[in-house]
Amino acid sequence: MKRVITGNQAVAYGVILSRVDVISAYPITPQTTIVEELSELIASGRLKTKFLKVESEHSAMAALIGASTGGVRTFTATSSHGLAYMHEMLHWASGARLPIVLVNVNRALGAPWNIWGDQSDSLSQRDTGWIQLYCENNQEVLDTIVQAYLIAETVRLPVMVVLDAFVLSHTAEAVEIPSIEEVDSILPPFCPDYPIDTQEPRAYSVITTPDYFLEFRYKVQKAMEQVPEVAKKVDDEFKARFGRGYGAIERYGKEGAKVLLMTSGTVTSTSRTVIKKLVEKGLSVAGIKIKRFRPFPSEEICEAIQGAKKIAVIDRNLSAGVGGIFAQELRASLYSREERPPVFGFVSGLGGRDITPELIEEAIQYTMEHPQPEGDIVWLGLKR
Repeated sequence: MKRVITGNQAVAYGVILSRVDVISAYPITPQTTIVEELSELIASGRLKTKFLKVESEHSAMAALIGASTGGVRTFTATSSHGLAYMHEMLHWASGARLPIVLVNVNRALGAPWNIWGDQSDSLSQRDTGWIQLYCENNQEVLDTIVQAYLIAETVRLPVMVVLDAFVLSHTAEAVEIPSIEEVDSILPPFCPDYPIDTQEPRAYSVITTPDYFLEFRYKVQKAMEQVPEVAKKVDDEFKARFGRGYGAIERYGKEGAKVLLMTSGTVTSTSRTVIKKLVEKGLSVAGIKIKRFRPFPSEEICEAIQGAKKIAVIDRNLSAGVGGIFAQELRASLYSREERPPVFGFVSGLGGRDITPELIEEAIQYTMEHPQPEGDIVWLGLKR
């Protein structure tokens, strides 16, 4: 069926279709309506899922670590300071190789206090060992929840699905919702490798000496290295079944373009319109949408940028002292290439400020007119 729903409702539908067994969460704007909707369905008896009420986000993730270790499919959602409060347990979930799915609705981190969107909260958790998938629209949100469980339960690593605050979370658009039977055909029940069994007691994630700890981290890394192949297979199967696929990246615009614009999340939708207009004017420009941030899609990007002379990156985030995080990741991934185009790192849209078509066109024009960027950060829309 097709319904007009918000991004947060799309998350809830994705959780229902994935037959999640245990949900635990703590409310925080702008995530709250996700678990509100799910908890109402559980309370009414329409959704046969266990909801664990906890006193904090730290406890929510701790509860799911226990539930996932016990062998059931789990889910939580959070934003901003809630995600930051989970930080310790995010490391634990990935180190324990638990396929938990978490939705983070991007929201700025204080101070000053701000409830609007930028990506600094999720990107500040980039080294916790979680796969990270960023969504452009509400249809992609729903579809990515289902795909996230398929990926997580194959490689045995947790997945963070990320969407922009308010622009997606509280804005409604038409979404195709598959039947639960259709999803069942591609998402089998969770079957853990080592479930808790009272008849065969085991200890999990106990203290590990230096003799073995390195090997645990090695295996997490090797699992991450499996993600590109696994995620592609999942996306291909999903597209064959439902007609929609997303890939790790998407290139759009003029073939053989000399200038590329890299974006993620909802700013991509605006960029598509701007690039289409500029191509019609005869400009040699194309776009690259990044969906999978962790593991970073270096090989896919290197293939997509062949022939480009310059790359502009619009970051809706900031690593203070370094610059935009996507731009820095791109520079690092290109470092070993003999021929690498200069990367123009733009920062804009922090704290929920709009990244308008005019700002996107300004970034593209700046990139075309300058041989090199004037510093690691070029600020867009800054009030001086």
